[in-house]
Amino acid sequence: MENASKALLMAAGVLIGMLILSLAVYLFVSFGSTSAELHKQQEEQQITQFNSQFTSYEGKKGLTIYDVVTVANLATETNVYYEFQKRTNIPTTDSKDNYISVVLQNTAIEKGYAYNGNIDYNDLINNDLGNMQIKTDENGNEYQALIEYTCKVTISPTTQRVYKVTFTKKD
Repeated sequence: MENASKALLMAAGVLIGMLILSLAVYLFVSFGSTSAELHKQQEEQQITQFNSQFTSYEGKKGLTIYDVVTVANLATETNVYYEFQKRTNIPTTDSKDNYISVVLQNTAIEKGYAYNGNIDYNDLINNDLGNMQIKTDENGNEYQALIEYTCKVTISPTTQRVYKVTFTKKD
């Protein structure tokens, strides 16, 4: 009888040990998946924050050549900072890298990886200043105004990041 009670105590001890081990494994897996979810949410937030630098121009009224230059500078600085390799052509479909192209009327204008610290958009700005539009205010008075642009931002479905910003002259 004594041996049977010792065997029962040993079996109970093993059973309790297995329960404790199972609980530890469950908690480890549960905390691991929670950590992965938090990491994924943080990554998504960083991508959204990054993209918002460019998407804030989309749909904005009154964009001028100065806004185009600002976005081109931002793209250039980003491409240089992260050492993204310059593309040889303007992307027409989904981009699988993180390089950001800025396109003005079918011409890429960001300076890309060959950046040397001297970004000069004077020709671009002077061209726009030379082609200012004549507009009329509500009182019928004519005035010169900068050419206005619309902006379209393209986000890669692969990387979820902005890969092309296109500016088009407003009609």
